[in-house]
Amino acid sequence: MASSVRAVVLAAGKGTRMKSRRPKVLHEICGQSLLGHVVQTLQRCEIADVRVVVNPELHEHAEALGLRTVVQEPQLGTGHAVQLALDDLPKDGVAVLIVSADMPLVPAQLLRDVVEAQRTEKAALALVTARVPLPSFFGRIIREGASLSRIVEQRDATSAQLAIDEVNAGIYCFDQAALRLVIAGLKTNNAQGELYLTDCIAALVREGAHIVTVEAKDYRDVMGINNRVELAAARTILQARILERHMLDGVTIVDPASTYVDAAVTIAPDTTIHPQTHLAGPSSIGRGCIIGPNSLIANSSIGDRAEVVQSQVKDSIVGEGVTVGPFAHLRGSTVVEQVARVGNFVEMKNTRLGRGAKASHLSYRGDAEIGEKTNIGAGTITCNYDGKKKHKTKIGKGVFIGSNSSLRAPIEIGDNAVTGAGSVVLHDVPPGERVAGNPARALKKKGAAEPT
Repeated sequence: MASSVRAVVLAAGKGTRMKSRRPKVLHEICGQSLLGHVVQTLQRCEIADVRVVVNPELHEHAEALGLRTVVQEPQLGTGHAVQLALDDLPKDGVAVLIVSADMPLVPAQLLRDVVEAQRTEKAALALVTARVPLPSFFGRIIREGASLSRIVEQRDATSAQLAIDEVNAGIYCFDQAALRLVIAGLKTNNAQGELYLTDCIAALVREGAHIVTVEAKDYRDVMGINNRVELAAARTILQARILERHMLDGVTIVDPASTYVDAAVTIAPDTTIHPQTHLAGPSSIGRGCIIGPNSLIANSSIGDRAEVVQSQVKDSIVGEGVTVGPFAHLRGSTVVEQVARVGNFVEMKNTRLGRGAKASHLSYRGDAEIGEKTNIGAGTITCNYDGKKKHKTKIGKGVFIGSNSSLRAPIEIGDNAVTGAGSVVLHDVPPGERVAGNPARALKKKGAAEPT
């Protein structure tokens, strides 16, 4: 399909009904912008050559996504937008698929169907229609008998035309030569004084061109977003689809109505997601995990058989068999290695907790490296910030850090060392050393002579 069609995405509309400073198509549902959803759907159709028609406000954002853009300024309608896109396309006869950037629910199969209809029917145009509940902002399909004669925009429709429930979904696959011919003759004789792409259809009808329609199975597939009410409605539909896909793939979602999973999240089978859990961004959840209730995992990886209960994990990696929570907070590139334990009211930032290590209660570790099988006592903190810079704390293997210890960074605690409860450790501790006090000092070893 990739070589048989090029795509144009219409994204230049101001979206004034969103009442937002942010361009409409950059508003997000399920972790991705409206524009991002549409572009991803085109990628699933293996369409590599895509032009996105944008307004000046959107230009920088779209290019940051790696998209090839065409700037429309001023915005003189959809016909004008396509004229600009055609100026940027090679005149090689390849069909042109046109979609709107505010339709995030369009399935890839519907796009494949309309492209295939145009190709197999050798049509000048194939377009998608849908049967929708009224009233609707969509343009109405006007037919003479079974044949399409024209499309009337909602603003220009008569009361009788507004009663028609078959609408134009705004998805077209044009024969390129036919499109170039009719789009050059567009006029602005309408209520908005704009060039309507839909007027191309009437022109093709007048010329007796072959036009075919493909009806969407579900009108919600072609739902456009014009305001925040519709944005929320689209999110609800997309979220239900995402959760259904995961459940059919072997994931237990205890209460779909109170579970929120972004489109880019992957979840392996036999994992259970409890209520009020949010899985955000490109997160991955392993097999046999227990996540939630009341947990947030964002842009993170959770290993097989891990448990994250009533906790937050952001931009971090949790290894196999790890338990996190309740009420833990992992952030800032934290890594928790296999079978480690992060308990209640523990915060970790930019820290690596080694295999089998434990921090079970009331602790803060920032900018730290902690070796395997080390135990961090309750109330322990790494004092990583001196008021100007962050510093590193290194704790070796098999270390026992007593409750309420304060470790002033930069500092290094050697393997198998011990700090007593309440210690304020200001200097490095050699391997095997036992220190205690404020400031912490080495304790006399059993059998050692008293200092003179």
